[in-house]
This record gives sequence, C-alpha cells and structure tokens, in this order.
Amino acid sequence: MSIEFEPLWLERDNGEFSGLTAHEVRQNFTPPQFSTPYDPVGVDGEGDWELFLRAGLALQSLLKREPARYLIVSHGGLLNQFMHAVIGVAPQANNAGTRFRFGNTAFAQLMYYPHQHRWAIDRLNDHVHWKETE
Repeated sequence: MSIEFEPLWLERDNGEFSGLTAHEVRQNFTPPQFSTPYDPVGVDGEGDWELFLRAGLALQSLLKREPARYLIVSHGGLLNQFMHAVIGVAPQANNAGTRFRFGNTAFAQLMYYPHQHRWAIDRLNDHVHWKETE
C-alpha cells in the first residue's frame, strides 16, 4: 500500500474566513441576501462552483486509475462537491439543494461499475469505527 498526496483533494480555500471559527465569521461578515454558486467564499476564496469543478477533476482523475480499492482522506466541503459530481447535481443558488453530511472522521463507501457507468453509495457519514466494544 502506498500513500499519495493529491492537491485536488485539499480543503476548500476559505479566503478571508481561513482560520476563523464559524462564530467569528458570523460576527465579522454579513452574508449577502442572495448568493450564487459562482460567488467566492470568504471574500476571495473558492466558491461552490469552483469547488465543484475541482471535485469533478478529482473524480475524473480517480476514474482514470486502475480498478481497485482506494481510501481518500479529505474535507467535508470537497467531499460534498465530489458526491455532487458523482450523482450529477450542480451547486445551487443560496446553498439550496442536496447536501451530504460528512462529520469529523466519518466515511462514505462508494462502488463504481465502469462497464455500466453506475455508482452505488453503500455508506454515507458512517461512524461505525467509533462504536465502543462491550
């Protein structure tokens, strides 16, 4: 088994929000009344559309690999957009639409059947590894 570093799987660039807590962002920035997926996050960071396109590139890169089992470690924002790319749903205005939950240390398990170009989502936001042994 080898470990690789792929920049496509990096966390979203949050622009001026980087390093701030959600509380600090709410205190110091007024959200717009209407936002599009093309608007940047944190004044100059990656918007949803930009992140979706990067997730699409990550998906394409993954599909070019030899069929095998891959473990991908990333962050919720990128993983959310990756799931959107898998199911073919583009980001929506005002953060509307489908969201996938990725709690800390949670995982998703997907299967891809290349001859049918079919995905199966077996697990999502799974924390089975946290179950205590009795």
